[in-house]
Amino acid sequence: MKQKKWSLTLAVVGVAILTRQSVGQEHSIKRSDLPPAVEKTVAAESVGATIRGFSKEQEKGKTYYEAELTVNGHGKDILMDAAGAVVEVEEQVELEAVPPSVKAGLEARAGAGKIGKVEALTKAGKLVAYEAHVSTGGKRSEIQVDPDGKALDHEE
Repeated sequence: MKQKKWSLTLAVVGVAILTRQSVGQEHSIKRSDLPPAVEKTVAAESVGATIRGFSKEQEKGKTYYEAELTVNGHGKDILMDAAGAVVEVEEQVELEAVPPSVKAGLEARAGAGKIGKVEALTKAGKLVAYEAHVSTGGKRSEIQVDPDGKALDHEE
């Protein structure tokens, strides 16, 4: 019986490790750990902001760096590649400040859930989606709509 429990425990741990590796590994780093090109982008993007922290992650064989900022009281996360190019920006917005079609789309997707934080997602300088954190029956999830408030064909 002990052997079965041990085998099951090893299997669960193995699956957890493999899942984490396939999704991407993100870990906190210090500003001094940023490559010079990323540091230059952070210096330019963080003017007037409070820096909350940095992280480094591997995704599909590429290395990315994220700067977590607070700008005018709201969150703004900037994802950069190793060359310092901005790949994605997630900026917190108020639900009441989004276009009416986006608000309606998020509310429809949330159903009976309660919408929490809402973020505008920008890639390559273009607004591509709005994302909302939703709580439903004690469970948390994220939903997205396009800039017109319509459901996306794929998650951004």
